Amino acid sequence: MFQTTFAEPAVMASEMAKMLWEIKAVHFSADKPYKLASGMMSPVYIDCRKLISYPRIRSAVMDFAAATVLREAGYEQFDCVAGGETAGIPFAAFLAERLGLPMIYVRKQPKGHGRNAQIEGHMPEGARVLVIEDLTTAGGSMFKFIDAIRAAGGTVDHGMALFYYGIFADAEARFANGKVSLHHIATWRDVLAVARDKALFDPQTLASVESFLDAPLAWSEAHGGVGSLPTA
Repeated sequence: MFQTTFAEPAVMASEMAKMLWEIKAVHFSADKPYKLASGMMSPVYIDCRKLISYPRIRSAVMDFAAATVLREAGYEQFDCVAGGETAGIPFAAFLAERLGLPMIYVRKQPKGHGRNAQIEGHMPEGARVLVIEDLTTAGGSMFKFIDAIRAAGGTVDHGMALFYYGIFADAEARFANGKVSLHHIATWRDVLAVARDKALFDPQTLASVESFLDAPLAWSEAHGGVGSLPTA
């Protein structure tokens, strides 16, 4: 059961990074980079959706998420938790249970038949909604869900990402301009620190990953990918 005795953020970040390595949710490949949906080339890849298949790790991560939100946002700041289609939906359910709040979920677009609903579940007018995603790169997908909730009469001042890339200045600007405080547990820096500490890769691979984290768009362009992120 969730305890309100908080671990330090750095401890939670490190522990989550270790869990992600344990379940093989993260990958480093400097020689054969991954092509992301944005067109970027990246030596790192993560699949946070694997968390749902490991109950003990999943439970610990959701404890961390609840502790992070309560510490940084407060105890009585939300009326419900929203997950975005599709990866955010199970984590919204887990977090809503932890916080004792109702849950809704948001489609990427209205379903096109019946009530043509984009938001499923009950969201009262003016409800203060916490939006959660498994990961956030630069905030684009999260704001699609935030905008839909706001358009339907909800209030969104906070977002929660279990994992945050933490390497794009545009992301910080997007959340600031959108008047949303982003909370997160771990970043790529935390994952790299564990890989280094446990010597999971050779020094050359670790150095290449660090150079990507320092200048991701330049690294991408140098490896045949795009050199800028879409603004939408």
